[in-house]
Amino acid sequence: MPKTTTDKLTAQLAKGKLCPVYLLTGEDIYRKSLIVEQIRKVVNPDEFNYFQEYSEKADIGEVLALVNTPPVFSDKRLVVLLGIEKLRKEPKEALLNYLQNPLDTTILVLTHNDSKKMKTEKTLAQYGADAGMLCNFDELKNDDLSSWVRAQAAEKKIDLSFDAVDMLCNLVGSDLGALENELEKLALYVLDRADKTISQTDVLDCVGFSKEQNPFELANAITSCQKDRALQLVDKLLEDGEDPIAVLAKMTYPIEKMARIKRLVQGGMSAGDVAKAAGLMFWESRLVSGAYKFPSVKTFEQTLNRIIDADASFKSSSASDPRLVLKGILFTLFR
Repeated sequence: MPKTTTDKLTAQLAKGKLCPVYLLTGEDIYRKSLIVEQIRKVVNPDEFNYFQEYSEKADIGEVLALVNTPPVFSDKRLVVLLGIEKLRKEPKEALLNYLQNPLDTTILVLTHNDSKKMKTEKTLAQYGADAGMLCNFDELKNDDLSSWVRAQAAEKKIDLSFDAVDMLCNLVGSDLGALENELEKLALYVLDRADKTISQTDVLDCVGFSKEQNPFELANAITSCQKDRALQLVDKLLEDGEDPIAVLAKMTYPIEKMARIKRLVQGGMSAGDVAKAAGLMFWESRLVSGAYKFPSVKTFEQTLNRIIDADASFKSSSASDPRLVLKGILFTLFR
């Protein structure tokens, strides 16, 4: 069979259709683990016909003996070998030999978690696809990640505002397991509410920030060109004991984002193309439409040079007053 999509694979398993080999690639371990569990439920093996182990711990000779052995008092045997990117040359060659002639009563599931390495393993990809099914699980990003969060939230009967989804993804990242845990917490948090809509404040409360500690408030002030508010927040962060390097990092990301958007807009790109090229979430379109308010490209260059100088001075402890250095960056940006 050729390479398939995650949706098609899920649909086939839902119908109880099985292949002798599944090669699951990509760095999204969470979704792969769900597919492995789905395959296990379809096969429904007993303890005599089920084996799962990480490749670095497994004896490949024993694994190959298992996959080549008919099941005991059952129609199918399930063997799961995780993280085969760590297999050495000889064990991997032995596995490739098996993939050329797999036993039809064995369901062999292989996971490969290194996308870069997988690009060089064309033989493995070809043999895996020919023997059964090859499916790639890339790490979800941007709109795909947001869509996944909203779908999971809907299953839990909660509704996240667009801003809340954005904040949750930025705080937690693309680790789907961690996002799942946070969504569970949010569902419990609003359990007794009639309105199950989750706001940014709810996300901050559950993830561990208070309203006053909103980690995106400074970034929002900068991208909204609110100079006075940004200056106030720099003061507050430093007064609360935030390390100057950490404050600088909070300032650098939105400034770089604004500079990127400004260049793309001035290059004549459409709003949709700008959003895609700049890696914006779809609700960040306001940044594209508001780019006319951003400083000039020359001002951004001067600001970024000051950021580089500030970073060097903080790391060498040569900055006499971090507050003045950080505020100087904002004054340069919004002069």
